[in-house]
Amino acid sequence: MSDKKNDAQTAPQKFEFQAEIKQLLDIVIHSLYTEKEIFVRELVSNASDALEKFRHLQLTEKNLPDDQRPLEVNITTDDKSDEKTITIADDGLGMTSAELVENLGTIAHSGSKAFLKALGENGQKNANLIGQFGVGFYSAFMVAKHVRVTSRSWRADEPAHTWSSDGSGSYTIETAPADTPRGTSIAITLKDDCADFAGEARIKQILEHYSAFVSFPVNLNTKRINTVQALWLRNKNEIKPEEYTEFYKFQAHAWDEPRTHLHFSADAPLAINALLFVPNENPERFGMTRLEPSVALYCRKVLIDSRPKDLLPEWLRFLKGVVDCEDLPLNISRETMQDKALLDKLGKVITKRFLKHLDELAQNNADAYADLYAQFGIFLKEGAALDFTHKEQLTKLLRYESSLTEKGKTTSLADYVSRMKEGQTEIYYLIGATRESIESGPYIEGFKSRNLEVLYCYEAVDDYVMSNVREFDGKKLVSADSADLKLPDAPKPPADENALSETDTAALVEWLKTTLTARGVAEVKSSDRLTDSPALALNADPMPAHMRRMMRAMRQQQAASGTDGKEGEIPAEPPLKVNLEINPRSAVIKRLADAQKTAPEKAALIAEQILDNALISAGLLDDASKMVARIYKLLETA
Repeated sequence: MSDKKNDAQTAPQKFEFQAEIKQLLDIVIHSLYTEKEIFVRELVSNASDALEKFRHLQLTEKNLPDDQRPLEVNITTDDKSDEKTITIADDGLGMTSAELVENLGTIAHSGSKAFLKALGENGQKNANLIGQFGVGFYSAFMVAKHVRVTSRSWRADEPAHTWSSDGSGSYTIETAPADTPRGTSIAITLKDDCADFAGEARIKQILEHYSAFVSFPVNLNTKRINTVQALWLRNKNEIKPEEYTEFYKFQAHAWDEPRTHLHFSADAPLAINALLFVPNENPERFGMTRLEPSVALYCRKVLIDSRPKDLLPEWLRFLKGVVDCEDLPLNISRETMQDKALLDKLGKVITKRFLKHLDELAQNNADAYADLYAQFGIFLKEGAALDFTHKEQLTKLLRYESSLTEKGKTTSLADYVSRMKEGQTEIYYLIGATRESIESGPYIEGFKSRNLEVLYCYEAVDDYVMSNVREFDGKKLVSADSADLKLPDAPKPPADENALSETDTAALVEWLKTTLTARGVAEVKSSDRLTDSPALALNADPMPAHMRRMMRAMRQQQAASGTDGKEGEIPAEPPLKVNLEINPRSAVIKRLADAQKTAPEKAALIAEQILDNALISAGLLDDASKMVARIYKLLETA
């Protein structure tokens, strides 16, 4: 470098910003960014880009100045002096005087013109400006009284220059000292109301949030900030399990270890690098909180959104991790997405790959999947019920206990179908609080007698899930307590001389129908499902049982919160209609038939009690107060 040329000090030259730059500055300062802290991310990203370009030059050029200096981003804060300042410097390729004018004072090729044109077209189009020095640079003026950019180009014969402006409409350029190192330094004198950005703790928090995975060391007051690698960009075959765990704890702010992770890259239909984790525990199980999306969206290692709500389906809110996509067409501030359709496509690719990962886990390590499902199955059920796009994949992942599995062991719908009897066209399920309550109830009897498998559903949401899934592998999902269920003929039970005759059964059926009509009983008949229990109740109402229970729970919650009787009150469900089936071989039913002839008033009480017992088993009894009074009355006559 020529010392004579560099020592020839010249007076600062004053320039006016190009008209479009003035317009751009006004937009950036007053309306483009929602958070002023974004300027740190923008300037660090630009510095990283300058370093990356210089690293490529090292492969093609010789005799580069200061070639052995480490490639770093160095940030210095000063909140002690009267002038609160922050300086962001890099050892990258730097700029000449002409490049300072071109990149900072005019539209040139920075992309600004395209952005301004897009604004004129209601923001429908815009170039991807990530990493381009020029546009993000102007974010500094949101917080700055004054900005000084000192830069020395990598070209050996070019002197260093300082670009200076207060953002009001003009800037100056002058030569800088001869000992100015290669690269660019941006010194910002902060506005009074932005003095907090001169604090080390404040800048450290911003760097850890937005710039934790920049490729080059980022040092704040000589201390390195970005100590964790962008693991998602490395070859997964080179990464140790403990590295995944360390990254998960850092990215998710977690103390536990992940249950499983998915690390993948794709080139089509989008350029994607993703690293997703399933945590060990599900906080929603305890009803204390509702999880928020936690898969961060990056573009070329620069954070775009730490909690993007529209990236993945709502039911995947339990996932942690990172998705980095190079193809995102971002708006000028990198804060929001311009192309919602592309974001949807990105989400579908990730969702499909994650569901494939779960399917492989279920096939290759059934115990690990069973443990995961015990914690997070509720989210997969939510997806199966609501996500039409991924419904088929999700339904394959559902797991339930059944009448043919051991307690605590689950089965898939595919395995259920593989065991179906010849000619069976429906998959049967029963809703109940526990396995014991289901197996002690009346609805399972007809299936056991026919050796038909029934899935056991223990969660309140299961009825809703089954009603929305509707079928699997061409087989309809049917509740085993459905009123219109048609079962194949059961093996005939041994002849029972004490069973009611067909004539007596028919007479009792007619009497029960007359006696219980006021209780909402639409039909009474002799059951072909029951083997031991006296009776069962089947919902004959157009409103499904799960909807009735849901409305009841919502009304109870509304009453508890003191909002009932106000606008938006949950309406009461319509009067219940049920079908009653009786077992003519049951001792209770035979005694009822006798009492109907000898003590009709007592028989009517017993008939109502049998109905209430059946409603309890069906989960349809709303008010038990009348039943309690009736039991006492029956006890008086016992």
